[in-house]
Amino acid sequence: MSLTDDRSTFTERPDKTGVFAGVRILEVAQWTFAPAAAAVFADLGADVLKIEHPVTGDPQRGLVTSGMTPSLNDVNLVMAQTNRGKRSLGLDLRDEQGMEILRLLIDRSDVFLTNFLGPARTKLGIDEHEVRERNPRIVYARATGQGPLGPAADRGGYDASSFWMHGGIASTLGTPGDLPPNQPPAFGDKAGAMNLAFGIASALYRRERTGLGSTVDVSLLSTALWQNSSALVYSAASGTDFRVQGRAVKNPLVHGYLTADGRTIGLVLLESDRYWPDLCRHLGRPDLVDDVRFRDSAARSRNAADCVAELTRIFASAPWAQWKVRLEGLDAPWSVAQHLTELSDDEQVRANDYLCTSDQGGTEVTLVPPPTRFDGESPVLTRAPEHGEHSEEVMLELGFSWEQIAKFKDAGVL
Repeated sequence: MSLTDDRSTFTERPDKTGVFAGVRILEVAQWTFAPAAAAVFADLGADVLKIEHPVTGDPQRGLVTSGMTPSLNDVNLVMAQTNRGKRSLGLDLRDEQGMEILRLLIDRSDVFLTNFLGPARTKLGIDEHEVRERNPRIVYARATGQGPLGPAADRGGYDASSFWMHGGIASTLGTPGDLPPNQPPAFGDKAGAMNLAFGIASALYRRERTGLGSTVDVSLLSTALWQNSSALVYSAASGTDFRVQGRAVKNPLVHGYLTADGRTIGLVLLESDRYWPDLCRHLGRPDLVDDVRFRDSAARSRNAADCVAELTRIFASAPWAQWKVRLEGLDAPWSVAQHLTELSDDEQVRANDYLCTSDQGGTEVTLVPPPTRFDGESPVLTRAPEHGEHSEEVMLELGFSWEQIAKFKDAGVL
């Protein structure tokens, strides 16, 4: 059967609006890192086509079955958060006909996004030079574990290994001699995804200015180093690891204190002399303002242990509900350590639509939209696609007939 190359048949998506409306992203990726970056573009109007194996699909779909991730009324939550707003094409890239279809899609795409390892890209013929040979203006974006160069370039990595462990985040947050804390789910993936989205957007801007395509590289390792850059700079200068845990308190007004009911109030009063008098009044201890041990930042630093002990006793004297009222008028940077379940009802989160609900096939699911806003508008998040849901739709857009589509299905290509 012949494969058409009539590019005019690939239709626009009139239902897509937003700053990236009209941009076509071809996602040949799986798991979270790269797909999460594509989800940001889908939220902002791009037409994102996700390529999945026609039988097994993105392996992330199977995490619910294995108990690694939760579901809600049969909605795969990790897929909903990472793949909302996309279309899914089930395509066997190990079959030459499947690759021919992929090449037609490359011709029609603005961005080719992948997290396949180098040897796999080479074997499939989808390395940057091969993709750009077909489409010189395309933005070729690679998401990797450890970067495109070096001895570990072709070694796979999840964020818990490449970002959390290799990148030193676990060490920074851990205590020497103890096992480091576990990484929250997809913690490094989501940070890396935003870096990747920024790189792709920058490359698209460059293309609009110059007509030139670019290759964008972002790794989980580079993301960790950037995320932890302040601690890395301090460590390099001092010759010792800058760790969060176990550090001596230099400024008692930059510290966490437990309430009577076990909640943590975090003070981040870097300009401590500016805030000390008002803090003392809100704590009901105006006598501390001129206490010779604490009356200025130098004195509080010299007597940090005494100041921390005094503040610890004060905060432990009342539950969080009381402190919430007593500290309400304190015009300074502080907050309680909120539980994740409290954020849905947080007034500031709600006012800015930093969380939203999305209809995922009849079930309302709370999702997190991208943090960037344009013109004060919050993106509308639509549902994630079912495995291969849009295969026929995309093939029709490419100009294939129903008879050809049926033959592709019979051959296992779709």
